[in-house]
Amino acid sequence: MFLNCHSYFSFLHGTLSPKKLLQQAKKHGVERFVIADINNTSGCLETLRLNKKRSFSLILGTDFRNEISQKFVGIAKNQDGFEKLNRFLSKHLKEELPFDDKCEIRDDVFIIYPFKKDAEYDLDDNEFIGINYKDLHFLKLEKWNSYREKIVILHSVSFAGEKDFQLHKVLRAIQKNTIISKIKNEDLALADEVFLDEQTFGSYYGEHPQIIKNTFDLLENCELIDFELGVNKNKSRFDNHVDKEVSEILDYEKLVYLVEKGAKYRYKEITQIVRNRIDKELKVIREGKYVSYFLINHDIISFAQSKDFYYIGRGSGANSVVAYCLKITDVDPINLDLYFERFINVFRKTPPDFDIDFSWQDRDEVISYIFKKYGLEHTCLQATYTTFQSNSSLRELGKVYGLPNGEIEGLIENVKNGFVPDKKKNGLDFEICNYASQIKDFPKNLSIHAGGILISELPIYRYTATSHPPKGFPICQFDMYNAEDLGLYKFDILSQRGLGHIKDTLAIVKKNQGISIDIHDIQKFMKDKKIVKHLEKGNLVGCFYVESPAMRMLLAKLQCKDYLTLVAASSIIRPGVAQSGMMREYILRHHALDKGKSVAHPVLWEIMSDTYGVMVYQEDVIKVAYHFAGLTLSESDVLRRGMSGKYRSREEFQKVKDKFFSNCDEMGRERSLTTEVWRQIESFAGYSFAKGHSASFAVESYQSMYLKAHFPLEFMVGVINNFGGFYHTGLYVREVQKAGAKVEAPCLNHSDWLTSINDDVIFLGFILVKGLESKLIQIVLNERECCGLFKSINNFVDRVAINLEQLIILIRIGAFRFTGKSKQALLWDAHFLMNKRPSQVIQSKLFKTESKSDFKIPDLYYDKRNDMLDELELMDFMLSSPFELMVEQQWKGIKAKDIPNKVGQEIEIVGQLVTTKYAKTKHGETMFFGTFLDENGDWIDTVLFPEIAAKFSFKGKGCYLIKGKVTEEFNFFTVEVSEMKKSGWWNMQDD
Repeated sequence: MFLNCHSYFSFLHGTLSPKKLLQQAKKHGVERFVIADINNTSGCLETLRLNKKRSFSLILGTDFRNEISQKFVGIAKNQDGFEKLNRFLSKHLKEELPFDDKCEIRDDVFIIYPFKKDAEYDLDDNEFIGINYKDLHFLKLEKWNSYREKIVILHSVSFAGEKDFQLHKVLRAIQKNTIISKIKNEDLALADEVFLDEQTFGSYYGEHPQIIKNTFDLLENCELIDFELGVNKNKSRFDNHVDKEVSEILDYEKLVYLVEKGAKYRYKEITQIVRNRIDKELKVIREGKYVSYFLINHDIISFAQSKDFYYIGRGSGANSVVAYCLKITDVDPINLDLYFERFINVFRKTPPDFDIDFSWQDRDEVISYIFKKYGLEHTCLQATYTTFQSNSSLRELGKVYGLPNGEIEGLIENVKNGFVPDKKKNGLDFEICNYASQIKDFPKNLSIHAGGILISELPIYRYTATSHPPKGFPICQFDMYNAEDLGLYKFDILSQRGLGHIKDTLAIVKKNQGISIDIHDIQKFMKDKKIVKHLEKGNLVGCFYVESPAMRMLLAKLQCKDYLTLVAASSIIRPGVAQSGMMREYILRHHALDKGKSVAHPVLWEIMSDTYGVMVYQEDVIKVAYHFAGLTLSESDVLRRGMSGKYRSREEFQKVKDKFFSNCDEMGRERSLTTEVWRQIESFAGYSFAKGHSASFAVESYQSMYLKAHFPLEFMVGVINNFGGFYHTGLYVREVQKAGAKVEAPCLNHSDWLTSINDDVIFLGFILVKGLESKLIQIVLNERECCGLFKSINNFVDRVAINLEQLIILIRIGAFRFTGKSKQALLWDAHFLMNKRPSQVIQSKLFKTESKSDFKIPDLYYDKRNDMLDELELMDFMLSSPFELMVEQQWKGIKAKDIPNKVGQEIEIVGQLVTTKYAKTKHGETMFFGTFLDENGDWIDTVLFPEIAAKFSFKGKGCYLIKGKVTEEFNFFTVEVSEMKKSGWWNMQDD
């Protein structure tokens, strides 16, 4: 009898999760009801999934509202009706239209209009009036006699009881962006929007049996929609032949043709091993009905190739030789002995995942192509939910309760440090924290998944309405977990700056040196001696995935010189392996193979000999579960998905865990060993990489390293222009200076918007200068292209419409240094020219007589360090050595290159801070890692243990005097800091 039940997917309104909604229904004996969230269908799939045992008869609908004002409730009679409701809602959300008083849908749905005592209703066959028990007395009026068979019960459900109503009030205040004392009653639901038990229900409506019958009949006339959860609903036919069977045959023939063609390109000679692997994969792909999935991925990368877009394929799909032959990936799974069952097996319930990365400059065009090719009827972006977490909950609630920002941030910090407010002493804090704990993980709005795109066989509206964010592409209204439960599996179209580095570098090398590079010749790169030297020296700044201090440290400890070691390192660096202690164990066994074999369990060594019996990759979880614990491949896949954070059935996961232990007991494994192996598996949760994924990353790393080793100047320009490396731009500028480039500050006669290179001279781009307007620079560049170089500041002001503020920025960054005038003189000129200049349109540039200054200023004192300070302020870095700006010039110390000779000794060294990282000890104490450069540009790696970290903190960018003891582990050297002090910057006023 409940036609309008809300979950917390009625964002900032409902208080019940789908699970709690079902619990409340069970508690009150309600077996059949309508899940109808406000302007949203997000709760439908989740509620159906939880009801997989069919304990309830769930009917789907939507509560259509303008703000809080309810216009009508739409209830789907069947799946066609649900599709119509979704299309109707999507149209209004896209066009941002308010809902009319009358719904236009006629077939396959019931429409319920809320009762209004003064309204006149003209109802179609599918339309009804919904009445709340509080309005029943109005039915005594004669005007309602003619509607007796058209009136149904409309009792909304939004929460569980009085406490939930207060929570609802808080959520509404957040939504209205007001303090709770100012929330109006008309902005709230009714306080009694809860499930009613049979007795209460009877006391309200017992005298109106016709209304009860109408409501019952309406519910009985609705089919139960279950969507066949778990059945693959992705686009199943690439060919689109009218006959489905013919289409599937044509698709498979096309896939075989493309694979055979690609195999000849990849392998030249197709050995029996290659042939067997191809045949095995094709068989499983066909049986799993994933043929179109592979063809669509191939279609996407074919489009990219036609546009010269650079991309890299990764994910578990990189374990596939079919994907390798289709050029979806550049990783040869046979050469790397990648585990086939991680890629796909007959027990796996989901298709293999391909993460295809494009340059951040190209991704949007690829997405546009996908939507155009497969159509808006069948294509949408994958949604995710923005949820309340600890800090955001406290912050929003602090605003609702009227706290100043300072107090809110203070409360957040206190809670982070373990503060638990007392109800009597800290009443307001207690209330805020209490509500914060209640709304934790509540969804507050839909957001866009990082790269997921859904392409369905049937119209996407069969399953969801769509929302339309600013980017313009529609997004579904459920997350990836619900999508997978439904049987829709996303295509991941991602972007990264590393590919932009490579793409731009190839173009710059071609322009600057006239050399074309085959960036896909990975076998050549793997044998390159210059790359080996860069790996040995840790000269990896700018190189994808390997430039961070942590990765540089790991590669040094492994003494990495080859591709396979880098593949392992790409996975070992992930938090799961690192935090479990297995990173250190891997390094130990890497350097002492015999010792590693003696301590590893024979089964573990046999199945993971390439990683010395240590679990490093995601597929190692499957191997260990299958070979060590005797689980089936199906059970192993449950375990693998659970470890990757993609499995939500905790009950099923717990069953697999229990069987893992019981099987090991039956096989005679020592319980302590089983527990340790399980601990290592658990450490993978959410962090592990598939080996093919790591191998794909390593390929991109090698491509970056090749470009850096052979074309260091062009490569660093590519890095600078893509703004996405691990470090700040200033470090990349310093790196390219170290490589021999002459780097110039932005210049009006030579610089472009982006950084450019000519031979070994690099001019920084205007984009790096804070405060400069891009429109102005475009005008400047167009003027320079049209009418030639600028001759003087007077000539520039005559030719370009500019205000004084922008002109001063250009002067301070040195953009007028071609004039030979000092900045002080130029600033005088600027003020004189701008004050003298009329506020009118500039005359023709070709015939304009240059303005002249009619005054002369005396020579003024100049100090180069002022230029450095200007650069620091306007670009966040300086072109000269920052050590020249130190106040404490008397500070001395050893050079970084001498650190290896000082192991066990106390040293002093001066370094420029590059980056910091904090970590928690097992006792919860904070420690820091600091990375510095010395005056020669060499690395200094430091650690501040908790006691020292409490005394000496990092105080931002600058140069520091560091005192400490040198330690060594696996030939990697670290300074354990005992004292640290930051130098001040020089200021001319102090001289």
